[in-house]
Amino acid sequence: MEPALIVFRQTLTMAIYMFLGFALFKTGKITKEGSKSLANVLVWLVIPTVIVDSFCVPFSIDKLSQLGISALLAAGALAVSILVSRLIYPKRPIDNFAASFSNCGFMGIPLVRAGFGDEAVFLLVGFVVLLNLMQWTYGAGLLRGEKVGMSPKALLLNPIAIGTGIGLLLFLTGLGSRLPSFARGAVSGVAGLNSPVAMIVLGIYLAQTELRRTFLSPRLYALSGVRLLLIPALTLLPLIFLPVEATVKFVILVAAAAPVGANVAVYAQLYNQDYPYACQTVALSTVLSILTLPVAVAVAGLVF
Repeated sequence: MEPALIVFRQTLTMAIYMFLGFALFKTGKITKEGSKSLANVLVWLVIPTVIVDSFCVPFSIDKLSQLGISALLAAGALAVSILVSRLIYPKRPIDNFAASFSNCGFMGIPLVRAGFGDEAVFLLVGFVVLLNLMQWTYGAGLLRGEKVGMSPKALLLNPIAIGTGIGLLLFLTGLGSRLPSFARGAVSGVAGLNSPVAMIVLGIYLAQTELRRTFLSPRLYALSGVRLLLIPALTLLPLIFLPVEATVKFVILVAAAAPVGANVAVYAQLYNQDYPYACQTVALSTVLSILTLPVAVAVAGLVF
């Protein structure tokens, strides 16, 4: 039960960050345009740097093997998530996007680090990379109302792919673990912005919603149920029977059980979709995840 308690405490810490963002917006210290700029900083700088930072470990065949296994499991978990979301929300692009993609970067990384240690964050890289690539291509296509597709340009010229390429190069050559202290400090410092800045942005999103409508909406609770309960349950079942190290299973489950990814609001804002509703999906699922994430980890602890 200890990992579940650690995850619960970490979600409370992140809730404090979210409250600070809420207060900043409500007191006029940051604007809607300011939140968009912060979101761009996250997408274009912080998340790629988090990926690079995760690869700054000594190279070994064992680590490379673990990375490959976790990436395969992540692909399977994402396939389940996307399929379920398409079946339930075939004509609601924001709901489809929100249910498909968890907040595995903004919330998953600090939760995995707190519950399972720094080494476990390396196992989350595959999930973060694949999810962000799918958001950048499949998810963006949903919100633009375009036929789903993944052009080579979209796959290669985006911040996640660039961060992954740099990170892999550093890992495979062994340079990542031998960076000069000033460079390593800069990478770690920017990566450390992930949790507080992301949750502050979520708090700003929450402040832009009608709280009464958000917390009394059956549609939003149903969506949160799909994202926080149904998809994690369907992810957990096959993991029980796979002959894989328990830590890898925990990491995949935490990523799959995280709330609606903040990028649904970011992308809705970028593509002129229903931005307030997208914010509501993020806000309510994030608040509810304070309870559901520790439960998911506790259940996994019993079956793993």
